[in-house]
Amino acid sequence: MARLDTADGLRVGVYVRPLDGGRGFGLHADQSWYLASTVKVPVAVAVLRGVARGAYTLDTPVTLRADDYVDGAGSTNSHAAGAPLPVRYLLEQMIIHSDNTASDMLIGLVGLDQVNAVTAEVAPAGFGPITRLAEVRRATYGQLVPAAQHLAGRNLLVLRQQRSDDERLQYLARIVQVPVADFRLPTLGEAYDAYYATGLNSGRLDAYGELLAQLADGRLLPAEQTGYLLGLMERVVTGPQRIRAGLPAGARFAHKTGTQRGRFCDAGIVRSAGTPVRRVVVVACTRGELSLVRAERALREVGAALCRSGVLTQGVPDAPSCAARPGLPAAGRAGVP
Repeated sequence: MARLDTADGLRVGVYVRPLDGGRGFGLHADQSWYLASTVKVPVAVAVLRGVARGAYTLDTPVTLRADDYVDGAGSTNSHAAGAPLPVRYLLEQMIIHSDNTASDMLIGLVGLDQVNAVTAEVAPAGFGPITRLAEVRRATYGQLVPAAQHLAGRNLLVLRQQRSDDERLQYLARIVQVPVADFRLPTLGEAYDAYYATGLNSGRLDAYGELLAQLADGRLLPAEQTGYLLGLMERVVTGPQRIRAGLPAGARFAHKTGTQRGRFCDAGIVRSAGTPVRRVVVVACTRGELSLVRAERALREVGAALCRSGVLTQGVPDAPSCAARPGLPAAGRAGVP
């Protein structure tokens, strides 16, 4: 992992923690990292706590508001404003597909105070404030021009549809009626860097690992809601070429990915195949690399290194199953693909 961390400006942070005995491992795990959509796990915990206490059910409808729209994967944006969408559907879209609009609807249901209470309970100094996903975009564009902090949801969708940074800046200039030449920063990349420096939606990797450990051990939710959330996390379709691709065949991975400009994460709980079953928390993020392909290769190598360590293969290092996934180097020949 240290070798990966020095490759061509790519920075890698990793936290690994066996839940059934054994030493943990960290590389830059005590630093603050931008967590991107992995913050949707504490959102889900806050929502399911409401289900557990009877405030609403998984079938309770939530109204889609015009202000909820934000770019991202998932199908929620295909619905018209005013549509009633069940909590169950929104949770599935948020966790499985990383749908940002669904996330903001659920945050609207429980309130940001309840979401941030989850992370404060787990690690009081380990997380920065979690915000609505639309506010991520508004705060980023707001680094360029303050008026962007009031962009409508539909404006955010159109901004995302622009083909280049220059076209996004030109479109933003038109809707806020401020020339690009008068923006406070010259590029969108610098706006993202300024946003990341605020510490919003960020946290230490060891703190996020503690969140996952408490979830896995049933300390955050009752058993029914714990099983439901972990089941959703095992069905995640985003990031198939990240940590999951490096794990041994047969391993189960309940996880959540996060993706934003120059920031890529994957975090979850691995359950080994065979007997005895081993459970391992693994959290990994990259920064300093704009290429999704290169960042995902590094995250895949985290999964491969975890396999080679023997923690998932009954203590056998470099087990043959660690080379079972296509595209991976054979066990014992660790190299960045």
